Amino acid sequence: MLSSGIHVLTEGINLQRLLGGLLVTAQIALVSIMIGSVLGIVFGLVMTLKSRAIRLLCRFYLELFRIIPILVWLFIVYFGFTRMLDIHLEGEVVAILVFSLWGAAEMGDIVRGALESLPKHQAESGRALGLSFWGLYRYVLIPQAVRRMVPGAINLSTRMVKTTSLVVLIGVIDVVKVGQQIIERSIMKEPTASFWIYGLIFILYFIICYPLSIVAKKLETKWAS
Repeated sequence: MLSSGIHVLTEGINLQRLLGGLLVTAQIALVSIMIGSVLGIVFGLVMTLKSRAIRLLCRFYLELFRIIPILVWLFIVYFGFTRMLDIHLEGEVVAILVFSLWGAAEMGDIVRGALESLPKHQAESGRALGLSFWGLYRYVLIPQAVRRMVPGAINLSTRMVKTTSLVVLIGVIDVVKVGQQIIERSIMKEPTASFWIYGLIFILYFIICYPLSIVAKKLETKWAS
């Protein structure tokens, strides 16, 4: 019976191993979100520059990550660039690198959209007061744009957390990989092991991502009014 297989979660150190894998997932996601957010803010500012050449380069960079799947990027960097350059990078490092670059691209577009959605007279008033380029952004534009970019940034963070499940394909021992190892060891004596293990992994991802989605929705509703 299905209910008879629930013991696979508490058998030995299975639960402890799953939580350890979840910690790896959380670390990759958190570091990537932090780096991607910082780089993304800078990238977003650059995207608002008037230079057509710079804007085209920024758009090209953004579209690279929108058109090419993240899984392909992981393979390109882990199996391609590292061998071409004859260097060794751990799967966790490659995952953080790829997710940070992806996060920077998407965050940059969020920042650009928030800044360009502000009324034109805000920038004109700042210039009339004699503010420099960076002073205009620091004191006038960015404080107003924050409200418009935070919900999108939280949604991006949720997507990045969920997408970390792909790192298992480059050998990272995250929560999904640990779950697969437990299932492979238990499936012969417990046919329903996969249901319980993947069910718990589903719950763990839900616990992390759902609160972020609720916060983003509430902020969007609050600040839209």
